[in-house]
Order: sequence, then C-alpha cells, then structure tokens
Amino acid sequence: MPIGKHNKAAFSDKPDRPSRGGDFEDNGNKPDSDNGGKEPNNPRNPQNMSSRGAMGWVVLAGLGFLLLILIMNAQNQAEKKSWQEFVNYAEGKWFDGPVVVEDERIVGTLQEDTPGIRANLKPPYRVFCSISPHTKAYHVAKLDTIGQDFTEKTGGSILMPLLINWGPLIIIAFLIYFFVFRSIRNSGVGPGGMLGNFGRSRHKLSNKEHSSVKLADVAGIDEAKDEVSEIIAFLKNPKKFQRLGGRVPRGVLLIGEPGCGKTLLAKAVAGEADVPFFSISGSDFVEMFVGVGASRVRDLFKQAKESSPCIIFLDEIDAVGRRRGSGFSSGGHDEREQTLNAILVEMDGFESNDQVIVIAATNRADVLDPALIRPGRFDRQIHVPLPDLRGRAEILKVHSRRVKMAPGLDMEKLARGTPMFSGADLSAIINEAAIDATLQGKDFVEQADLEEARDKVRWGRARKSHKIDEQEKRTIAYHEAGHALLMYYDEDSEPLHKVTIIPRGQALGVAFMLPEKDRHIMTRRQLQAQLRVTFGGRIAEEIFCGDISSGAAQDIRQASRIARTMITEYGMSDKLGFLLYAQDESQNPWEQPEKLYSDETANAIDLEVRALIDQTYGEASERLHEHRDALERLAEALLRYETLNRDEVERVVKGQPLAKSTVRDLIDAEKDRADTPGKPAQSNGLSLDGGATPGAIPSPA
Repeated sequence: MPIGKHNKAAFSDKPDRPSRGGDFEDNGNKPDSDNGGKEPNNPRNPQNMSSRGAMGWVVLAGLGFLLLILIMNAQNQAEKKSWQEFVNYAEGKWFDGPVVVEDERIVGTLQEDTPGIRANLKPPYRVFCSISPHTKAYHVAKLDTIGQDFTEKTGGSILMPLLINWGPLIIIAFLIYFFVFRSIRNSGVGPGGMLGNFGRSRHKLSNKEHSSVKLADVAGIDEAKDEVSEIIAFLKNPKKFQRLGGRVPRGVLLIGEPGCGKTLLAKAVAGEADVPFFSISGSDFVEMFVGVGASRVRDLFKQAKESSPCIIFLDEIDAVGRRRGSGFSSGGHDEREQTLNAILVEMDGFESNDQVIVIAATNRADVLDPALIRPGRFDRQIHVPLPDLRGRAEILKVHSRRVKMAPGLDMEKLARGTPMFSGADLSAIINEAAIDATLQGKDFVEQADLEEARDKVRWGRARKSHKIDEQEKRTIAYHEAGHALLMYYDEDSEPLHKVTIIPRGQALGVAFMLPEKDRHIMTRRQLQAQLRVTFGGRIAEEIFCGDISSGAAQDIRQASRIARTMITEYGMSDKLGFLLYAQDESQNPWEQPEKLYSDETANAIDLEVRALIDQTYGEASERLHEHRDALERLAEALLRYETLNRDEVERVVKGQPLAKSTVRDLIDAEKDRADTPGKPAQSNGLSLDGGATPGAIPSPA
C-alpha cells in the first residue's frame, strides 16, 4: 500500500459500452412546419444531397480520366530541338520512320542508337522543332531535298496544348473544392458560409433511451450516487424543490483519480434522467483558430437553454479550465483563456428558471481556475474516490454478472487483496480472468484465474519460460525468503500471503502481503515495519550468498522514499519536529519558493533519514540472524517449489514436510495433458504459480 495516500473509493465501469446509434451531431436543423418537414427545395434535403453527391463523383471520375490522359500524353512528350539539330538528325538517317509535319512544329522519333540521346532523352526518344505556318513550305522542301520521309498533318487542335499546360492546375483546384471546401460548406449551417461550422459546438446529444448505463451499474460510491440522484429528481420534478424556494445547482464537478468512473457516473445520469444530455470533451472547444472555442461554448449553451431542462457534461474540463495567469499563457488573447471566460460568463448568466445543469469531470482539480469552481458556478464538488473494501466487492460483483463464474468463488478475499485498485482495474481483472479461462478450455472462471488476472493487471504476466542461471536463481530465492520471513515474524507488518521466485513483469521474484483491512492512516510503527521488510532481501543475500546484488535497487528506492517521507512530511522526527520540509503539492511548482529551508536544516534532514534507515536496518538484520535456519529452509523450499503460500511457509519455518508437487512434477503433468489429444485442460488445484488464493499485494520490495 503506497505511503501517505489515503485509501479512496471508486466505482466500476459498465462492462458493455452504450450503443452509439442514438448519439448524433446536433446541427440545429429543424423541419419546416409548413411542408411537414420534407423540405423538397432545401439544399440540405437528403435527396438533394444524394443527387449532388452523385454528380460530384461523376465529375471526379471525369477528372480522373482526364488526368490519366494527361499522364499518358506526358510520357509521349517530345523534347524541343533547333531546326539545325533536326536537319542533322535527318541527314544522318537517325529518324525511325517518317516525321510528322504539323502547322507549328515537326515531330519525329529517333532510333535507340542515335549518338547522345540516352543521356538527355527517355524512350521513345521523340524530338520536335518549332516552325510557323508561313515557313512550313520551306521546311517541307528541305526535308524532301534531304530525302527524309514525312507526313503532313493540318488543322491541329489547340485544346491538347492547353490541357497539357493548365490541366494539372485545374484538377488540383477541383479536388480541393470537392474534398475540402464543399464538405465544410455542406456540414455547416447558419451564418459564416463554408467556415461557419468551425464555431459550431461538437457535442453529442442523447437521452435515456440511447444510454444503456444505469445507476444500478455504478457501485462503490454510494455518496456520489446519492448526490447525483438528487439532481435527477430535481430535473424530473422541479416544482417539488421550488416549493420551499430552493433552486437547482448550477454545476456539479466530479473529482477523482483516473479509472474511478467519473464519466460512467455521467452516463448513468443520462440513462436515468428523462431530459436531453449534451456531452462534449474539453479538448473539443480548442482549435487552431482564435475565438473558435468561445464560439462553440456560446453555441452549446444556447442550444442547451432552448432544450431546458437538460444536462451539459464537460469531460476533462481541465483542458480549458486551467488557472489563468499561470505563466504559461500568451496573454489576454490566449485561446484557452477566451474559452474559459466564455464558460464563466455562460454559467453566471443562468436564470433561475433555466433548469440547465452543468456536470464536469476532471482528475486535476488543483489546476482549475478559482473563478470556475466557486459557488454559483460549480455549487457542488463530488469526490469520486478509489473504492474501499466493501466497494471493491460490489464492483467485482457488478462486473462478474456477464461472466460465467465457478460456484463458491470468494470475491471478498479478492477485494481484500486489491487495495488502491480503481474500478477500471477491477473490471480488467474480471475480463483477464475470463480470457485466461477461455484459453485454457475451462467452462467457468476459477479462483486461480482471478489470482493470475489480478497479478497480471498490476505487475504483468508471469514469465514462466524465462531462463535464469542457477546461481542467480539461488540469490533470488534467498532475497525473497528474507522479505517473506520478516513479514511472517513482524507483528506490525501486513500478513504474508505468498512468495514466489517466478519472474513477473520486471520483477524476478515477489513476496505478497494480504492486508486484513483498508488502512486510511499509517502509524510510525507500521512504517518502520515496512522499512524492515524492505531490507530483508539485501540482508539475506549478505548472510548466505557472500555478496550483494543489484536486485535490491527497487528496495533501496522504496526505503529511501518511505524514510524521507516520514521525516519531511509526517513529522515523525523528534529532532526536526512538527514541520513540513517537502514541496507543497497543493501549490503549482512555479509558485513554490526556490529554497524551503536552510543548508543546516537540509543537513539535519539527511542525518535523521540516515539514522532511521540505520536503526530499522539493524533491527531487520538482528531478526534474520536470529531465524537463520528458518531462512535457509525457506529459500531451499522456494528453489524446489518456486511458489509457497502462507500456510506452506509456516510449515517450512517450523521444519514440517510439505505434501506438495514439485515444479518438475507439474511440468511433467502439463506435458502428459498436451500429448493426449482431445483431453480438456482440467483444474486439479495445482498450477505453476502455486495456485494461491487471490487477493494479495506484494511487499514494498
């Protein structure tokens, strides 16, 4: 469990995504009441648009055919030569066949062995020389004198030269018109012409028929559901609340960490409330054109007021609602600030009878502008925390409805072993367990599948085929045995769940702990116990391996963070007292002073951190030396079985034998099943990872 973080609550995401068939782009088009909405003469009529679209494709097909002709003609274009060069080719008999005499030029094809043409020309080696109609007779006579065969061609069209010169430009212009400007013009309505659509809001409009998410699908946050239910009740029956003079909240801000389900809660509101639901992301307001965001804000609120009572949902509002004057904006003409100003004005301009509620979601409430979150704009701030133990159990039950689960699964134990998991994480656990069970040919999701899925979601897939040198494997076994033994003997530590030396993710081995309950605060004794557990791996290496390894790098990082946090943030140093020496996370970095304390204080902090590390390290070392024999037996058992749960660790520590299959026995059993065709994979209670019960978290190491 991370240090210094309170255990927060969350709720689940809906397993099935809502159908998008009901979401549509609201362009403000309304049927004409005079003609029954058919609009036969409206250019936006679907029939007219279809015919115009067909005509456009015909024009494009013609342009494509013209482009093909131009390309073929360009390949046959001739290179211009002077009349004297042309005469020299004729006298040398280098022309392949007769030349063609036109009104303004003479064209001929040279032979492949003509001197010097390969460096300047490409096949078919065509050349021409320019003439005029007045001198055509002279040139014809000259060719006749030389003895060059020729044919005369009169009345040539001037269309082809024009197409050759101007055709590509015409084609490019038509393509730009049909694919860019025409599409923009057709998608935009109202004033502004072709570019008017940039100022239109890009929201999606839906109602309860279009959303498959209900409040019953939201679990783990009863308080947030209650507050949202009040808003739904007001929208359904506003007179009930106005009887005593109350008014609807202007805005509701959903605050929570990623994956807690803020967007899902808004979808549940859309599924429950019988009012229009306008949804848009904060990033959809901002474009490269200055002023577009503010225009879209005004257009969105205008349509919402016309459709009141309704709900506006602004997802990721921190994209446009960041604090003004933070030093990163370009001044008064910054696009984001203009968009934020438009939102502030529109929310402050609500009348008491507008009945428009704005719901916004963000995971960065600390960067929002104070004017945006003040009462009168966002009257309520609903925190959507990470789920507690009961909430995680409810979320797992919600997600397991659509999955075939084996009877007797203990969801409570899985929930107990997933602290700090969000609703999205818990949804991923159920999904991964279903996928693994399917790949193994099982009919139901079993407890081992949930265990593997939990570990995979948090720490990655087990690398069972990873080859490790025997000496390195022995070092890893003693390292993890040191962590596990300190967990087992330390009363202030979380209980040991299992220990394994099977690589998973970036870790070569993991010792898991199973919390007995959610912890909202951490005492000094509990933090010191975490430090002692963190040191167990390095101390065990020193005792039995005769050397130390780089495998304790993560342990060192974890221990340093815990110790420094205890001294600088938690005030757990008798010498430094009840003072904050760390950066204040509630302030922006550029607002922090460059120097929080003097050099003498910094030296005192370093000494206190080092003293705390040395004290707990000595306590951990003393305990492992005291139980040296048990540590050696546990490491040897890990080398033989690779994974041990708490009961097995207890038997090993007490010197009792284990009635458990070795890793070699499991591998042989897997080979026998694979060699037997048509034999389905069955769960016999054994697995390569030990088949431990789900619901554990790793040690701080």
